[in-house]
Amino acid sequence: MMNRSILIFILINICGGVAVLGSYAYGLLTQAELRGQLWGAIPDSIRPYYTVCMLSATIGYFFFTGYILLKVTPETARIFRQFDFNILNLVYAGIMIPSALWMPMTFSMLTDPSGLLWVGIRIVLFTVGVSSVTLLLIFFYSNFERSSWLYAAGIAGLIPFCIQTMILDALIWPYYFPR
Repeated sequence: MMNRSILIFILINICGGVAVLGSYAYGLLTQAELRGQLWGAIPDSIRPYYTVCMLSATIGYFFFTGYILLKVTPETARIFRQFDFNILNLVYAGIMIPSALWMPMTFSMLTDPSGLLWVGIRIVLFTVGVSSVTLLLIFFYSNFERSSWLYAAGIAGLIPFCIQTMILDALIWPYYFPR
């Protein structure tokens, strides 16, 4: 029988992934005339960094998530010397849930802007960024087995993921987005 924590982890990733991709697809298909405005005023010179980082972060996601699924044993996992595997479920929920909210909130901001909505968008982006950086720290401050190539690939994947979510999305994008 599958460990309950792993089952929750898988459900967070499947349901969260469907919610994120679904919110993006729905938003981009139903708000086609606003697609270009999602960039805000981000200069053309910066946009290629977003593209490269988004692709790298997406590929990286499969490596660090794959490592957790294949190499981390929930019964013995110790994170920051005091937490068990369930902290990973909380961190992943902190990535998935807000990520699914960003696109609908941003389209709402474009059509009916408000200060409260802008604060919500900033909270959503910051939550994802902090959760991503926390996940990177978990890889370093845990008893995870480090000799696997998948561990190194997970770290390598988390770096662009953190750059994308914490720096490009949570810090740079809001600076250029009209409020």
